[in-house]
Amino acid sequence: MQGIQRAYLRFYAELNDFLAAERRFREFEYPFYVSGSVKDVIESAGVPHTEVDLVLVNGGSQGFDYRVRNGDRISVYPVFEAFDIRSVSRLRSEPLRALRFVLDTHLGKLARYLRMAGFDAHYRNDSSDAELVRISKAEHRILLTRDVGLLKHSALTHASFVRETDPRRQFVGILKRFDLHSPAAAFSRCLECNEPLERPDSSEFHQCPACGRIYWKGSHYSRMQSFLAQMFKQAYPNSADKAPGI
Repeated sequence: MQGIQRAYLRFYAELNDFLAAERRFREFEYPFYVSGSVKDVIESAGVPHTEVDLVLVNGGSQGFDYRVRNGDRISVYPVFEAFDIRSVSRLRSEPLRALRFVLDTHLGKLARYLRMAGFDAHYRNDSSDAELVRISKAEHRILLTRDVGLLKHSALTHASFVRETDPRRQFVGILKRFDLHSPAAAFSRCLECNEPLERPDSSEFHQCPACGRIYWKGSHYSRMQSFLAQMFKQAYPNSADKAPGI
């Protein structure tokens, strides 16, 4: 019988949120008898694979299927918001070209805020975990959830843990995490069903082609403008520009 082997892991930045306190921000030993994939090793430590954007083994980038060997030193990094690392990362062969989201049943207010800012956010309050995974895969959407177990689903490739419990803080966190300042097109989607709004002829209002809901620039419009401006300012305090479309 093969004796015990050891690899050495270190997780960086917000990935430490998923670790036991004694393992945070330091290298720790991972003992094993049978070699497994680095993906399995990462998740056994408590970190969902969907939160990981780069794995370095002994200084070189490796994919999730890499088989961990005795003496390996493994460094695990989170999603890089501001940098394109496709040339060095081996984890995802098909990076998303456009950011679209699907949200779990506990994130209804966050979905509404994302839609208000113009982002494509699929949400239903009765979606099962299996349905959320299917939509994420079939429609190339990033799954947003507070369920760590769901993030570990083997079929998921693009997903993110929503750390905050307050919807406004959740919204600011997503704006920052995915660098959503530039693509915002405020008030371009239906708040109820996510469809892009249409403007019939030369009318003063916009209408949802799916549910028929009508939107116009009443007193509520200025309140929503102020809300979005405040949220984007919190996300990007050093930016002199307000969110595009506001």
